[in-house]
Amino acid sequence: MYIVVGLGNPKAEYAHTRHNTGRMLAEYLSENFPADAGKVKFVVLDSYMNQSGGAVAKIIKSKKAAEELIVIYDDLDLPLGVLKISYNRSSGGHKGLDSIICALKTKEFIRIRVGITPITPKGKLKKPKTEAGVEKFILGEFKKPEMEVLKKVFKKVREAVEMIVENGLSQAMNTFN
Repeated sequence: MYIVVGLGNPKAEYAHTRHNTGRMLAEYLSENFPADAGKVKFVVLDSYMNQSGGAVAKIIKSKKAAEELIVIYDDLDLPLGVLKISYNRSSGGHKGLDSIICALKTKEFIRIRVGITPITPKGKLKKPKTEAGVEKFILGEFKKPEMEVLKKVFKKVREAVEMIVENGLSQAMNTFN
């Protein structure tokens, strides 16, 4: 059975922030995923992003079980509206992912990264330059036009998870990356 975990923060004040993209997706998927009992379970953690590992380790008890873990999270290095699927990669500096890798003692799980960064008219990422700027940006709420883009991504992520479950990781990566 696949376990889908969406990373984010539990309190209402974070509900629509960029850093809660994974959590919003897990909630959306749990309500909008085809009923296939026994094939997939959606988990919304009660822990904060940077302590996600402890909560995930309570669910994923072995390295073998981690191979069917799908973690969905925001990615500052991808443009808003873009998703990337990967497996057995580093955290890329994402502290929530660092926490999971450390707690599970493995990188061998599936990730779906969802871009949250706007782009310039020339297609360049408009990323904040300082650590304080990054924190302010990721903890800021999506603007209405950004939410419209995100809603389209939600449907693509649902399709990607369906494909992973039904046809395997390789096919999903070939289709969505």
